[in-house]
Amino acid sequence: MASLVVVQHRQPSSTVLSSSLSDFNGARLTSSLQLRRKVWQPKGALRVSASSAKKILIMGGTRFIGIFLSRLLVKEGHQVTLFTRGKAPIAQQLPGESEAEFSDFSSKILHLKGDRQDFDFVKTSLAAEGFDVVYDINGREAVEVEPILDALPNLEQYIYCSSAGVYLKTDYPPHYEVDAVDPKSRHKGKLETESLLASRDVNWTSIRPVYIYGPLNYNPVEEWFFHRLKEGRPIPVPNSGIQITQLGHVKDLATAFIKVLGNPKASKEVFNISGDKYVTFDGLARACAKAGGFPEPEIVHYNPKEFDFGKKKAFPFRDQHFFASIDKAKSLLGWTPEFDLVAGLTDSYNLDFGRGTFRKAADFSTDDIILGKSLVTQS
Repeated sequence: MASLVVVQHRQPSSTVLSSSLSDFNGARLTSSLQLRRKVWQPKGALRVSASSAKKILIMGGTRFIGIFLSRLLVKEGHQVTLFTRGKAPIAQQLPGESEAEFSDFSSKILHLKGDRQDFDFVKTSLAAEGFDVVYDINGREAVEVEPILDALPNLEQYIYCSSAGVYLKTDYPPHYEVDAVDPKSRHKGKLETESLLASRDVNWTSIRPVYIYGPLNYNPVEEWFFHRLKEGRPIPVPNSGIQITQLGHVKDLATAFIKVLGNPKASKEVFNISGDKYVTFDGLARACAKAGGFPEPEIVHYNPKEFDFGKKKAFPFRDQHFFASIDKAKSLLGWTPEFDLVAGLTDSYNLDFGRGTFRKAADFSTDDIILGKSLVTQS
């Protein structure tokens, strides 16, 4: 049975995650919640005031985005509960986080242990506790959200982590929030969740990140480049390398999640969140090199159609232009990314990969196939 407990650690935990978080020196968490905002009355929602402490539930919260978001919320004085299966530590000291900071966080964070696929349990446990706001960080399907809404009829705000991957490919980038979406996208579950929220009598906000990067990233985004740069290997980039993409730092994303809390301008709205500037694939390789203090990388372009990599992924990004406008979030929320790309990659490298920690071991098997053919072609 799940239980709601305060997770307390009188001393920093000596246990380390699989990603080795025990020396995360210099982690920076910034807060931007306005402490004095007018009480507002959005249509179809209860009264919400961003100035008052809220009883907040985070679905997920022990990986990447949630680690930074939960700390910001606790620092703002909110009562925060993480709903997880309990497989990862709920409160673990981040490297670089002082003992006093960690002690304060771990003494306040709460845990509701359970499986969100157990819809009956979700309904009964959430109804018994009652929450003002839900941050859904790990929801993938609309069916997972229905029992949460059913359990919390007086919910003030449902804040959902969607994805810019829901957009339909366009000849006119960047993607704007009003652009056409792709019902066949691999993120269609998130799109269906947004539709569900819009159909229910609930105050909701949806955040659509593009590619997220930063320390503790469990997706091989910057880590993919860092592995190759560390070994002094060429970096295989598909086709011309001038494909344009966009990355947003996880700490900037966490700040955006704070900005929408109790904000009348965020009521029933969708926001793209990412970095301020776009970057080419080749430019990203060079930016990663600069961030890690590596020499200018050797970039090898290849035609993916000439290779059969099986089920392995040879490059961590979709081979196309993919970027979105963040003007709406900047204009309505007053949110601005703190990190430019090189600074953000430097932050990620210094606080994670540069300390010998990463999520996935290096796999150069597809690189070797590409480089082997390139050498034959050149000879």
